[in-house]
Amino acid sequence: MTASLLDRVPVIPVVVIENLDHAVPIARALVAGGVPVIELTLRTPVALDAIERIAAEVPEILVGAGTIVTPGQAKQAADAGAQFLVSPGCTASLTKAMRDTGLPHLPGAATVSEVLTLLEAGYTELKFFPAEASGGANFLKSIHSPIPAARFCPTGGISTANASTYLALPNVGCVGGSWLTPAAAVAEQDWDAIVALAAATAELVRST
Repeated sequence: MTASLLDRVPVIPVVVIENLDHAVPIARALVAGGVPVIELTLRTPVALDAIERIAAEVPEILVGAGTIVTPGQAKQAADAGAQFLVSPGCTASLTKAMRDTGLPHLPGAATVSEVLTLLEAGYTELKFFPAEASGGANFLKSIHSPIPAARFCPTGGISTANASTYLALPNVGCVGGSWLTPAAAVAEQDWDAIVALAAATAELVRST
């Protein structure tokens, strides 16, 4: 993959799939709205099957697996067709497993020490999670000067109300958010609502 994960889209939709039949319509709605990236969290029994189905039926979207918390999940996600991986935190074995897949991946960090540890391991692009609970935009602003090499995708507590604040920071490439696929719209299979929410991210970026 040539483009950085952080530079693909301003908002990476973080999606929890409960019903496998919703996977492809959600992915197609995001693409229609101009957001050709989706991160499916491995929090449900159908998550890996959803990744496989999206990879097969919606080739125009970049499909990734999030909430990678064990080394085995990294391989499972790659085998299912994931094109990138995201973890909420980092351990030596977890980062090794993600690296061994050969896929682009974002290990998670929430403290200065974790950021430095990942920089030492060769990473410059990280997930910042849980963003709001870990100091939010002020934390990232504070560490930019002493640690300019690190860039982030903040996730956790991000919404339309604060996304622009994060995106305005020099060390933020994109944010992860769940608001593009609200549970009510998914339950009602209101795919047009998801198209509209995805399209609105362009306005969000123009306002920064």
